[in-house]
Amino acid sequence: MHRLPASLRIVFGAAAVFIISLAARAGDTNPPPAGTTPAASAPATPTADSADAAPAADTPVEVVDNTKKKDKAKADKPDKAATAATDKKKVAAEKDPDQIGNRNVSKGPNFYSIEKEIALGKSLAEQVQRQAKIIDDPVIAEYVNRVGQNLVRNSDAKVPFTIKVIDIEDVNAFALPGGFFFVNSGLILKADTEAELAGVMAHEIAHVAARHGTRQATKAELAQLMTLPLIFYGGWAGYGARQAAGVVLPLSFLHFSQAVESEADLLGLEYMYKTGYDPEAFVDFFEKIQALEKKKPGTLSKFFSSHPPTGNRIVTSQQNIQKYLKERPEYVVTTSEFDTVKARLQTLHNRRKVDSKDQNNGPTLRKKPGAGTGSADDGKGSGSSDDDRPTLKRRPQDSSVN
Repeated sequence: MHRLPASLRIVFGAAAVFIISLAARAGDTNPPPAGTTPAASAPATPTADSADAAPAADTPVEVVDNTKKKDKAKADKPDKAATAATDKKKVAAEKDPDQIGNRNVSKGPNFYSIEKEIALGKSLAEQVQRQAKIIDDPVIAEYVNRVGQNLVRNSDAKVPFTIKVIDIEDVNAFALPGGFFFVNSGLILKADTEAELAGVMAHEIAHVAARHGTRQATKAELAQLMTLPLIFYGGWAGYGARQAAGVVLPLSFLHFSQAVESEADLLGLEYMYKTGYDPEAFVDFFEKIQALEKKKPGTLSKFFSSHPPTGNRIVTSQQNIQKYLKERPEYVVTTSEFDTVKARLQTLHNRRKVDSKDQNNGPTLRKKPGAGTGSADDGKGSGSSDDDRPTLKRRPQDSSVN
């Protein structure tokens, strides 16, 4: 008799075990033979199919109340009203100035880590400083930096800030990704109070806290993922430099949508409010600038005019103040230090204008038409029909030789 190969014996053995187990399971479901009594140690377990059958006398019965099942299912089902209320509380928390520093205002896709964002901002800031004149007056620089750092401490920003003043009369301020912040001297001169200056600075700090620059760059990269220019020009830093060619500002990281500007408006109001400033000063300043722009077009810088203080934004800001910012008994409006710095800055501007005027009023030398160049040796001059041609004169000994 031929023996089966070992592999086949293993297969058949496994099959036999499987068949025997099936048979055992099937036997468990069959009723016991007539005249036999089920073993007490293995009571039959009620199944869904036998739920309606009469149970054994000594078998415990669990009565299921379908009404309770329905109530439990209803309780487990999420309540739309409760969910909406929770979402409303969450939104309110995100707009609660008491939650500043404990919330995430930079949600959204972003290809840039914090470290990469700081490196990018530093590169762009170096471009700005090569093109612009930075005011190094210690009194002015220290004051503006202190006002800005107080606002940063009361913001959602996660990066350190470097704040400098640019000597330019345009009414503007801008913050680059990573916390590199520039304030135009024209903004300080145009503001009437420290709170007005703080309002504009808080708005720009909000752009950094919400990481608007790199989030916008990420969206643009996603939209242009299959294009080549970003590869050959060094990514978004190169793109920003090309956009800013011949301009002080790297505009590719500073032009934001209306929704983004509205978010920065609200965050800026909250930051200046938490710092102690009167939030109404934010609205007052933009109303004043809007009136000046209508009266004298060109008051705003070219960048600032790309997102002007429209009536809708002013109204929305007023509504946000009433809705989210509880009125306080007192606010900081201005300080004597602001007045001192503003006067000092005005003196610098006036001195620069005077120096420029003096340079333009210097002596101007002119020649009479047809006048030639004379010699100091004999006091005589010879004319020439062409003033640009030199006049040659011979010495007496040279003429005697001829």
